[in-house]
Amino acid sequence: MELIDALELAKWLKNDSRPKPLLLDVREHSEVQLCHIVDSIHMAMHSIPARLNELDKEIPIVCICHHGVRSMQVGRFLEQQGFEQIINLTGGIHAWATQVDSTMQTY
Repeated sequence: MELIDALELAKWLKNDSRPKPLLLDVREHSEVQLCHIVDSIHMAMHSIPARLNELDKEIPIVCICHHGVRSMQVGRFLEQQGFEQIINLTGGIHAWATQVDSTMQTY
């Protein structure tokens, strides 16, 4: 599993010459209602095993949670299921809010 920080991810998302990753937000619904990265897909951590068929193994997946712990666990699980392009957002949505989008609510 690769790691990416918030600033690196923001740069990647702005780079039109590079294919965009799937932004997989694994937080609970109530957390996503507070704040989320635009164009991210929400799948609560507990729902991932039942929803694996919705994920494409051919594109990079950036796993996102509050601080990066749950997303790391999901990333490891996805790798065990044969996904090879898994990236964890270090510092999670909190790092995104403090380093990239200061208008985003923190919690």
